[in-house]
Amino acid sequence: MLQVATGDPRPIGRQIVDGVRLKIATGELAHGDQLPSVRGLAQQLMVNPNTVAKAYAELTTEGWLDARQGTGLFVAAPRQRLSDAERGRRLDDAVGRFVNDVVPLGFPPDEVQARIALAFDQLAPRKTA
Repeated sequence: MLQVATGDPRPIGRQIVDGVRLKIATGELAHGDQLPSVRGLAQQLMVNPNTVAKAYAELTTEGWLDARQGTGLFVAAPRQRLSDAERGRRLDDAVGRFVNDVVPLGFPPDEVQARIALAFDQLAPRKTA
């Protein structure tokens, strides 16, 4: 379901949270889909169950997941989780970080844009905004 990379600068818990969010946002995980148990995902990823539990708790608090007593965690019904202003602010922050990381690499802007387009095209199934 998910993968974590030891070379990734993000903590493992952040990788789990980001991975689940991406799968929900792209439609790979749909409303009502059940996620693996904490122990099950921890075993799959070979990580500490507490790390998975914290990631699941964050996703539940943010409204991405619903916890159902005795049955597990499920993808929550779609809703706008952030205000338009907050979404715009986060997009601006992400673009700023990206530009600061990419400009020193010296690629021409058209090549960077082409690679971004390709990355979006490879998100499957693709959800359009």
